[in-house]
Amino acid sequence: MSQNLIDLTLSAESVAAIDEALSVLEAHLAGLVALPLDQRRQLTKMGDKSEAFCRQALHVMGENPGILPRNFDLDGLRRDLALLDTLRPRALRLTRLHERMRDTETALGSDLMTNGLEGYAFLKIAGKGEGLEALRQMLSARFNRTSAKRAEPPGESARA
Repeated sequence: MSQNLIDLTLSAESVAAIDEALSVLEAHLAGLVALPLDQRRQLTKMGDKSEAFCRQALHVMGENPGILPRNFDLDGLRRDLALLDTLRPRALRLTRLHERMRDTETALGSDLMTNGLEGYAFLKIAGKGEGLEALRQMLSARFNRTSAKRAEPPGESARA
């Protein structure tokens, strides 16, 4: 093997514990929303400067509740900010874990492809006369570059 970016083994107990932990997360975070793409695009976004504004506005509104209409949900706004402050550090941890999971998946795929190609090259050279021709041909199908246009009989696309 010429490439081995990762060598990790997960025991059945580890996989079961991971699945259980994910189930617990999904159960406790069942109230999270999934916004449709078009709605997500239309929403007003809050960046760093906007967050400072929102925090200050909430403080001012809390100090002067009489200026707000009766139907303004100041407590709801406070709950939203508290939830944001609660979720953010956990979202950061999940993002880091997701990035490592994605990078590990990429490394595994690269290891598999690089070493699969290396093994295929050995098979092409050393496998001649060993009764492996059918297997080599099966593997070579991955490299066939027949386009749909070339596969059509001549003149077929002109009649369409």
